[in-house]
Amino acid sequence: MTQRTSPPFRADHVGSLLRPAALKDARAKFAKGEIDRAALTAVEDREIERVIRKQEEVGLRSITDGEFRRSWWHLDFLWGLDGAEKHIMDSGVVFAAMNTRNEGVKVTGKLGFTGHPMIEHFKFLAAHTRQTPKITIPAPSAIYGRPVKPPIDEKVYPGLDAMFDDLGQAYKKAVRAFADAGCRYLQLDEVFIAMLCDDKYRGQMTARGDDPEKLGPLYADLINVAMSDIPSDMTITMHMCRGNYRSTYQGAGGYEAVQEILFNKINVHGFFMEYDSERAGGFEPLRMVPKDRQVVLGLVTTKTGQLESKDDIKRRIDEATKYISLDQLCLSPQCGFASTEEGNVLAEDEQWAKLRMIVELADEVWGR
Repeated sequence: MTQRTSPPFRADHVGSLLRPAALKDARAKFAKGEIDRAALTAVEDREIERVIRKQEEVGLRSITDGEFRRSWWHLDFLWGLDGAEKHIMDSGVVFAAMNTRNEGVKVTGKLGFTGHPMIEHFKFLAAHTRQTPKITIPAPSAIYGRPVKPPIDEKVYPGLDAMFDDLGQAYKKAVRAFADAGCRYLQLDEVFIAMLCDDKYRGQMTARGDDPEKLGPLYADLINVAMSDIPSDMTITMHMCRGNYRSTYQGAGGYEAVQEILFNKINVHGFFMEYDSERAGGFEPLRMVPKDRQVVLGLVTTKTGQLESKDDIKRRIDEATKYISLDQLCLSPQCGFASTEEGNVLAEDEQWAKLRMIVELADEVWGR
């Protein structure tokens, strides 16, 4: 076994990192009107440069900006699409232990892509790292998959088919725009296919008038459209989890319910798969992964600061190899450390200890 020279890497990570105190303070001051956009951007730039260096120091080959310019893993991107706007909901989304903030998205016009601030965010990242810069954006399902259906202007879209067609084309243009900006490693964060593994969630989608059996194939088609115009040397991976908000979760259930969709329908090059707890089920679905795809095992939790045992992680990797070749596997945390700006309940030192351990484990399992 050897280390990989192209993404996903043997030691990889999902993308978001805990926001430092200086950044949180600057964002709070900006929200109150105490500093202007230029002052906030200066703090963001400084903290992103710092977190880039830290990722390089612990040995990571893929480098993100920690999502430091975002409030949410998904909404900031969606709000930047043509025809989509911020929506203040009656209440937040229900997680296991709390509700999220009550922000969402609404469709008020024809969905499209004519530019986005995150293109410049990527360019800044790429200009400041010696390693492979990675951008993360929500998968297309993020605009529709929350249990409460988003407001959609029926004058614009009297039927959903046209909206999904436009959504796919908007994503296709967005992914191409990242590629044209030099991006060769892009990750689609796909929560709502993974959530189809949860019976309660499927019931919620049925109750609001959707057919869960049709949503998975629809979301898969949208991903395939999104990546249908990429250059041949670009890697697209897909991250899956069942919710990550302030160290709590939204759903549970093994991948069996969506294994056909994941491994026989979606054209991504690799899968980041949540596997840090029993909520994600067993490794048996990995037997269906095509031989030309990578699976990044999310065996290290971001929900607590307790450092896992290396021996325990190695045993779990061995368990996975009953169903998939070791050469097709990589290792990462199960999710980001801060899917929203609040972040999970652990300290920055604990975050870096986990990432450093993942790099060390990759060297021990696959060789330097």
